[in-house]
Amino acid sequence: MVVKDSQPFSIVDDCGFKELVALLDSRYTLPSRRVLKEMVVKRYEEEKTKAKAVMERVEAVSLTADMWTSINMDPYLAVTCHYVDDSAKLATVLLGVLPFPETHTAVNITAAMRSLMEEWGTEGKVTSIVTDAGANMVASVRSLNVRHAFCFAHSLNLVVKKSLDATPGLQDLRTRARKVVTFFKTSTTAKEKLREVQEQMNRPVLKLIQEVDTRWNSTYLMLQHLFKERQSVGAALATLKTDVRPLSSEDYETADACLQLLSPFFQATVELSEEKRVSGSKIIPMTKMLMLYLYDTIGKTSHDTAKLLGQNMVSNMQNKFDTTESQTALTLSTLLDPRFKTIGFYNQVQAAA
Repeated sequence: MVVKDSQPFSIVDDCGFKELVALLDSRYTLPSRRVLKEMVVKRYEEEKTKAKAVMERVEAVSLTADMWTSINMDPYLAVTCHYVDDSAKLATVLLGVLPFPETHTAVNITAAMRSLMEEWGTEGKVTSIVTDAGANMVASVRSLNVRHAFCFAHSLNLVVKKSLDATPGLQDLRTRARKVVTFFKTSTTAKEKLREVQEQMNRPVLKLIQEVDTRWNSTYLMLQHLFKERQSVGAALATLKTDVRPLSSEDYETADACLQLLSPFFQATVELSEEKRVSGSKIIPMTKMLMLYLYDTIGKTSHDTAKLLGQNMVSNMQNKFDTTESQTALTLSTLLDPRFKTIGFYNQVQAAA
């Protein structure tokens, strides 16, 4: 329970939990926090031993590595191992989430990753390592002398975020949208009024979502939810004493036109963020489909802001994914996937080669 639900060890000192356990079995004596911690550590070592035994039988693996910072601003390096198990299903093992107080240089990252690979016996088995496009991560993988693959979902995030930031008119719209969402998220009165209006309109009670600067899909969800609830939000704001102005009908037209452009990019991000399905063969076809969709939608839209956003996205897609169809691992996986073969390629010359 503690591991699965991320419960603190102090749960064994909580009065309510003690009463619940006593009600279930009055004879059971709860362990102390110290003993509970020892139990978790023991279970961890048991599971780690089992996982290592499995890894010994695996012939080939790929790794994903990422640097991230906790809510307490503590840096970590996370390395995950992916392989195909005996039942031909994709399996995953977390090799480690290492505290990383040292500087994030390629040398330090390489040393940490090599140490994990040695501990888990994956040296000589790693076919590729997937990371973001950070210079330190790229140099680290090069030092390990392993094939490097960029995280497509991360690259897609950068493409859309850069395009959004470069589109005049959208910055102001997003700023005012954030103010509206913040108002309903920080005021209990406003939150309750919105819920009341939604119920009166026989609409599902849908919460607004705030934009997070590092994740473009949060921008998509913020605008999508605001657009869906535009009538409820407008009615609620009209009855509340606030300086926050509702978005205009022109704003919602802009949001709707831009959401149509962004929708397949959101779907692609969700699809490629799954763990249980191999996604390498999808990258080239997905890039092709996104580009064709952009060209088609730009040609049909009459909205200037959406058209400009689409043009920015085309330019950034070309810059970011121009060499995708020349990467051996991606081209081979696409050709070998019976769903795509050569039709998945945008450039048929590359497919023929």
